[in-house]
Amino acid sequence: MKKIEKPEQGEYPAYASMYINLVPDDGLVLQHLEENLKIMKYLALSFPEEILSHRYSEGKWTIKETLVHIIDDERIYAYRALRFARNDSTELPGFEQDDYTESSMANERSIDSILDEYETVRKSTLTLFKNMEGEWLKRSGVADKKKFSVRALIYHIAGHELHHKNLIEKHYGSGIRASSIVKI
Repeated sequence: MKKIEKPEQGEYPAYASMYINLVPDDGLVLQHLEENLKIMKYLALSFPEEILSHRYSEGKWTIKETLVHIIDDERIYAYRALRFARNDSTELPGFEQDDYTESSMANERSIDSILDEYETVRKSTLTLFKNMEGEWLKRSGVADKKKFSVRALIYHIAGHELHHKNLIEKHYGSGIRASSIVKI
Protein backbone atom coordinates (compact mmCIF):
# COMPACT_ATOMS: atom_id res chain seq x y z
CA MET A 1 0.00 0.00 0.00
CA LYS A 2 1.15 3.53 -0.79
CA LYS A 3 2.80 5.44 2.05
CA ILE A 4 1.92 9.02 2.94
CA GLU A 5 4.20 10.39 5.62
CA LYS A 6 2.62 12.07 8.60
CA PRO A 7 2.49 15.86 8.31
CA GLU A 8 4.84 17.99 10.34
CA GLN A 9 3.74 20.67 12.77
CA GLY A 10 3.07 23.81 10.80
CA GLU A 11 1.18 21.88 8.13
CA TYR A 12 -2.00 22.02 10.19
CA PRO A 13 -3.55 24.15 12.94
CA ALA A 14 -2.80 23.25 16.56
CA TYR A 15 -6.30 21.87 17.26
CA ALA A 16 -5.88 19.20 14.55
CA SER A 17 -3.09 17.52 16.53
CA MET A 18 -5.78 15.86 18.69
CA TYR A 19 -6.80 13.89 15.58
CA ILE A 20 -3.49 13.55 13.75
CA ASN A 21 -1.73 12.22 16.86
CA LEU A 22 -4.20 9.30 16.99
CA VAL A 23 -2.92 7.95 13.66
CA PRO A 24 0.17 5.69 13.74
CA ASP A 25 3.44 7.15 12.41
CA ASP A 26 3.95 4.32 9.89
CA GLY A 27 2.83 6.26 6.79
CA LEU A 28 0.06 3.73 6.12
CA VAL A 29 -2.80 6.15 6.62
CA LEU A 30 -4.67 4.81 3.58
CA GLN A 31 -4.46 1.27 4.90
CA HIS A 32 -5.66 2.48 8.29
CA LEU A 33 -8.64 4.14 6.61
CA GLU A 34 -9.53 0.87 4.88
CA GLU A 35 -9.25 -1.07 8.13
CA ASN A 36 -11.08 1.53 10.19
CA LEU A 37 -14.04 1.42 7.83
CA LYS A 38 -14.42 -2.28 8.61
CA ILE A 39 -14.04 -1.62 12.33
CA MET A 40 -16.63 1.18 12.29
CA LYS A 41 -19.10 -0.93 10.34
CA TYR A 42 -18.64 -3.84 12.74
CA LEU A 43 -18.97 -1.53 15.74
CA ALA A 44 -22.15 0.13 14.44
CA LEU A 45 -23.76 -3.20 13.56
CA SER A 46 -23.01 -4.56 17.04
CA PHE A 47 -25.57 -2.20 18.60
CA PRO A 48 -29.32 -2.78 18.66
CA GLU A 49 -31.40 -0.16 16.83
CA GLU A 50 -32.59 1.53 20.02
CA ILE A 51 -28.99 2.23 21.06
CA LEU A 52 -28.06 3.67 17.65
CA SER A 53 -30.56 6.50 18.21
CA HIS A 54 -29.87 6.92 21.95
CA ARG A 55 -28.18 10.03 23.39
CA TYR A 56 -25.87 9.14 26.24
CA SER A 57 -26.37 12.66 27.58
CA GLU A 58 -28.63 15.60 26.76
CA GLY A 59 -27.34 17.56 23.77
CA LYS A 60 -24.91 14.81 22.67
CA TRP A 61 -25.09 13.11 19.31
CA THR A 62 -26.47 9.63 18.81
CA ILE A 63 -24.34 6.95 17.18
CA LYS A 64 -26.23 7.44 13.90
CA GLU A 65 -25.67 11.20 14.05
CA THR A 66 -22.00 10.63 14.83
CA LEU A 67 -21.60 8.33 11.82
CA VAL A 68 -23.23 10.85 9.48
CA HIS A 69 -21.05 13.58 11.00
CA ILE A 70 -17.94 11.50 10.18
CA ILE A 71 -19.20 11.12 6.60
CA ASP A 72 -19.88 14.86 6.26
CA ASP A 73 -16.49 15.77 7.71
CA GLU A 74 -14.69 13.32 5.41
CA ARG A 75 -16.44 14.71 2.33
CA ILE A 76 -15.56 18.27 3.26
CA TYR A 77 -11.92 17.53 4.12
CA ALA A 78 -11.42 15.41 0.97
CA TYR A 79 -12.87 18.27 -1.10
CA ARG A 80 -10.45 20.67 0.56
CA ALA A 81 -7.60 18.28 -0.24
CA LEU A 82 -8.63 18.14 -3.90
CA ARG A 83 -8.75 21.92 -4.14
CA PHE A 84 -5.37 22.37 -2.46
CA ALA A 85 -3.73 19.57 -4.47
CA ARG A 86 -4.85 21.28 -7.66
CA ASN A 87 -3.22 24.54 -6.55
CA ASP A 88 -6.50 26.31 -5.96
CA SER A 89 -5.53 29.25 -3.76
CA THR A 90 -9.11 30.29 -3.00
CA GLU A 91 -9.65 30.48 0.75
CA LEU A 92 -12.40 28.00 1.64
CA PRO A 93 -15.12 28.57 4.23
CA GLY A 94 -15.64 26.57 7.39
CA PHE A 95 -18.81 24.70 8.30
CA GLU A 96 -20.88 24.42 11.44
CA GLN A 97 -20.89 20.75 12.42
CA ASP A 98 -23.83 21.07 14.81
CA ASP A 99 -26.03 22.60 12.10
CA TYR A 100 -25.05 19.82 9.70
CA THR A 101 -25.84 17.16 12.29
CA GLU A 102 -29.15 18.73 13.26
CA SER A 103 -30.19 18.83 9.59
CA SER A 104 -28.95 15.33 8.74
CA MET A 105 -32.05 13.41 9.86
CA ALA A 106 -29.64 10.59 10.69
CA ASN A 107 -31.92 9.04 13.31
CA GLU A 108 -34.65 8.58 10.71
CA ARG A 109 -32.30 6.59 8.45
CA SER A 110 -31.54 2.89 8.59
CA ILE A 111 -28.09 1.91 9.78
CA ASP A 112 -27.63 0.06 6.48
CA SER A 113 -28.19 3.24 4.45
CA ILE A 114 -25.75 5.17 6.65
CA LEU A 115 -23.09 2.47 6.37
CA ASP A 116 -23.60 2.23 2.60
CA GLU A 117 -22.97 5.98 2.31
CA TYR A 118 -19.99 5.69 4.68
CA GLU A 119 -18.40 3.01 2.51
CA THR A 120 -19.06 4.93 -0.71
CA VAL A 121 -17.48 8.11 0.65
CA ARG A 122 -14.50 6.16 2.02
CA LYS A 123 -13.86 4.44 -1.31
CA SER A 124 -13.95 7.83 -3.02
CA THR A 125 -11.53 9.30 -0.48
CA LEU A 126 -9.13 6.37 -0.88
CA THR A 127 -9.22 6.63 -4.67
CA LEU A 128 -8.53 10.36 -4.50
CA PHE A 129 -5.50 9.96 -2.23
CA LYS A 130 -4.12 6.83 -3.91
CA ASN A 131 -3.67 8.96 -7.01
CA MET A 132 -1.92 11.87 -5.32
CA GLU A 133 1.85 11.98 -5.55
CA GLY A 134 4.75 13.72 -3.75
CA GLU A 135 4.42 17.43 -4.43
CA TRP A 136 0.61 17.37 -4.36
CA LEU A 137 0.62 16.00 -0.81
CA LYS A 138 2.73 18.89 0.47
CA ARG A 139 0.67 21.62 -1.16
CA SER A 140 -1.48 23.63 1.20
CA GLY A 141 -4.35 26.00 1.39
CA VAL A 142 -6.57 27.82 3.83
CA ALA A 143 -9.96 26.62 5.02
CA ASP A 144 -11.92 28.18 7.85
CA LYS A 145 -9.03 30.65 8.22
CA LYS A 146 -6.65 27.78 9.02
CA LYS A 147 -3.76 26.44 6.93
CA PHE A 148 -3.63 22.73 6.06
CA SER A 149 -1.39 20.69 3.80
CA VAL A 150 -3.04 18.04 1.67
CA ARG A 151 -1.45 15.23 3.66
CA ALA A 152 -2.55 16.85 6.92
CA LEU A 153 -6.13 16.67 5.63
CA ILE A 154 -5.99 12.91 5.06
CA TYR A 155 -4.50 12.42 8.52
CA HIS A 156 -7.23 14.63 9.94
CA ILE A 157 -9.87 12.42 8.28
CA ALA A 158 -8.31 9.26 9.75
CA GLY A 159 -7.77 10.71 13.21
CA HIS A 160 -11.20 12.33 13.35
CA GLU A 161 -12.76 8.93 12.71
CA LEU A 162 -10.65 7.33 15.45
CA HIS A 163 -11.61 10.13 17.86
CA HIS A 164 -15.31 9.38 17.35
CA LYS A 165 -14.79 5.60 17.47
CA ASN A 166 -13.13 6.09 20.85
CA LEU A 167 -16.05 8.25 22.06
CA ILE A 168 -18.62 5.67 20.92
CA GLU A 169 -16.74 2.92 22.74
CA LYS A 170 -16.35 5.08 25.85
CA HIS A 171 -20.03 6.03 26.08
CA TYR A 172 -21.74 2.97 24.60
CA GLY A 173 -19.23 0.15 24.97
CA SER A 174 -18.30 -2.27 22.23
CA GLY A 175 -21.90 -3.17 21.42
CA ILE A 176 -22.00 -6.09 23.82
CA ARG A 177 -22.40 -3.98 26.93
CA ALA A 178 -24.32 -1.35 24.98
CA SER A 179 -27.50 -3.42 25.10
CA SER A 180 -27.62 -2.82 28.86
CA ILE A 181 -27.95 0.98 28.49
CA VAL A 182 -31.35 2.10 29.67
CA LYS A 183 -33.09 4.79 27.66
CA ILE A 184 -33.91 7.94 29.56
